[in-house]
Amino acid sequence: MADRRSNLLKTLPPQHFVGLAAEVAALEQAGAEIIRLGQGTPDLPTPAPICEALEAALLDPTTHQYGPFRGQDRLKRAVATFYLNEYGVEVDAASEVAILIGSKSGLITLPQCVLEPGDGILLPNPGYPDYISGARLAGAHVHDLVLTEANDFLPDYHTLDTHGARLMYLNYPSNPTGAVASPAFFEETVRFAKERDLMVVHDFAYGSIGFDGHVPPSFLQAGGAKDVGIEVYTMSKAFNMSGWRVAFAVGNKDIIEAINTYQDHVHVSVFSAIQEAAVAALESPKSLRDDLARLYEARRDRLVNGLRQAGWDVPAPKGSFFVWAKVPEGDAKSFSQKLLHEAGVAVTPGYFFGTEGDRYVRFGLVSPEPKIDEAVARIEQLFAAYEEVRT
Repeated sequence: MADRRSNLLKTLPPQHFVGLAAEVAALEQAGAEIIRLGQGTPDLPTPAPICEALEAALLDPTTHQYGPFRGQDRLKRAVATFYLNEYGVEVDAASEVAILIGSKSGLITLPQCVLEPGDGILLPNPGYPDYISGARLAGAHVHDLVLTEANDFLPDYHTLDTHGARLMYLNYPSNPTGAVASPAFFEETVRFAKERDLMVVHDFAYGSIGFDGHVPPSFLQAGGAKDVGIEVYTMSKAFNMSGWRVAFAVGNKDIIEAINTYQDHVHVSVFSAIQEAAVAALESPKSLRDDLARLYEARRDRLVNGLRQAGWDVPAPKGSFFVWAKVPEGDAKSFSQKLLHEAGVAVTPGYFFGTEGDRYVRFGLVSPEPKIDEAVARIEQLFAAYEEVRT
């Protein structure tokens, strides 16, 4: 049958993760025992109180109907209270909050809400691959926001050419690098955005996951941040709710209104029972999120220390649940294939995240410690075998 996809769909980048998952599944089906450290989905269950809130909401027949197009007011008020308690940021629940069907949906559709075809968008390189999908669907021109290890994977605003760009995406703590931002960086970002007439979107997906005492700041804590942009917060990582598909955007009223207008025409918000569960999550004790961050920190230490003992000098990230490691030889593609086929360890090659990731691989800290220990042992054995060959 002929390819019935529109020309627009044909412009979308390949979904590399689909191919990687298929390759791993084929190896497992052939009998290989693969340790999966390439995924980016939380492995732990959603906390019981959140599940209980969903169960109670399911028994309320009013949740079975279409809810308000722009989301439940109760959830929006919970978002505003959460931002005040967590970050000291005052948010108007009525005009500065948009409920999203997952952060991916919001981040991909946002360029269509605020850009015209041909407008420029600055996207992190390396960065979350689906940002590019959103740009292509909007007909926007992608400008690389180059992030290098030498600059702690932060953009260098002094050398950045923004000609033609109207929108900039940031993501700290970062996927894939695990880099973090400081309040001073966000203050600089606001100044830069105002000078260049840029809108800013901060993807705060890993905002609850900081290590070594680092508390990830919100972009909206910077003075004037709401004048130039918004922040997108997902329930997936902070509350282990990845399959629930609920998130929210907070900030600039005009951008929030654009999102809500788009969503008015596309869908009727998130299932109301899930919104009730999201309220329970936002009102849950902060200790739940702190405990989860400590668990990821323990896994980080286990992986990083083990790889260093194996002879791989891997930096310890300050946030997210990823470890971004420069490959000791070759490029990301060849080295990740060697790990997969010779050590049975699946990692994500860095070129999935852009050209600046070609010498890196990404480990996910979403497997239990015994699996991490086994992966480290296999990698150490692989390194030892190659060292014997060299000598």
